[in-house]
Amino acid sequence: MLSPTNIKIAIASGKGGTGKTLISTNIFYSLHRNGFKTTLVDCDAEEPNDTLFIKGNLTKTVDVMNMIPEIKSDKCTFCGKCVDYCNYNAIFMLPLGRVIKVMDDLCHGCAACIVGCDHDAIEEKKVSLGKISLYSIDDNADLIEARMNVGALSPVSLIKAAIKEASGNGIVLLDAPPGTACPFIQTVATADYVILVAEATPFGLSDLQHSVETLQKMNLKFGVIINRIGYGDNAIYDYIYNKNIELLMEIPFNREYATCYAKGEIVVKYDKGLEKQFISMIKFIAHKYGNCNC
Repeated sequence: MLSPTNIKIAIASGKGGTGKTLISTNIFYSLHRNGFKTTLVDCDAEEPNDTLFIKGNLTKTVDVMNMIPEIKSDKCTFCGKCVDYCNYNAIFMLPLGRVIKVMDDLCHGCAACIVGCDHDAIEEKKVSLGKISLYSIDDNADLIEARMNVGALSPVSLIKAAIKEASGNGIVLLDAPPGTACPFIQTVATADYVILVAEATPFGLSDLQHSVETLQKMNLKFGVIINRIGYGDNAIYDYIYNKNIELLMEIPFNREYATCYAKGEIVVKYDKGLEKQFISMIKFIAHKYGNCNC
């Protein structure tokens, strides 16, 4: 049994479809079933789906707001400085027609235009980005979901709010968005350790390489789970060996696993051996990279 710890472990992948959510939800269920205090945070705010597999009671919702600039045309001199400061091309201006407007769908709320304005012509308004929902499983387990509103441009603020909500809640598992863009970086940046889920295909190896390069630049500790072994090739093993990357687990290509996942069921309910492997892996990570005794 693990002693209390606040370790954060991100489960991530360079591409979608590698089994990241399957592994995240099954690790969470395994820890919960074995008495560990744990929180699962669904950071894939554009398409969260952990609640399809983990059921709980909704106890709290929080609206996450973003501050969007609003330009007062009666104060604006149409100097164009705010347009120059905006890296996202979110400000439309026609000086001759004395028209200037912020396009909310493109605005990231960085406030650079406010810094650039010398005429106090820009104010801010609140715009909803989405919601953070907290589901209680029992006294030792919670699920936190970040869900972005349709049309919102960036989930980064939602991800930050969801992770903050989980602070201090035992073993925190962060189900990261796929890819290596800003949402991925925001999720893994707070983690003590990152589990990368990969598949043994040329495409899977290519995306694993991108993920590894990103994490190395961020000086983060990480290891790899190879999912659906039994098809593909061995190139991913050569890469892991040559880069001296920790191989944490191998999960076989199993039709029964796929069937369970398609039904929204938890695989370790039917495969206790896999549950033991997940528990053993988390103990290894927590002992080596966390502040606990196993």
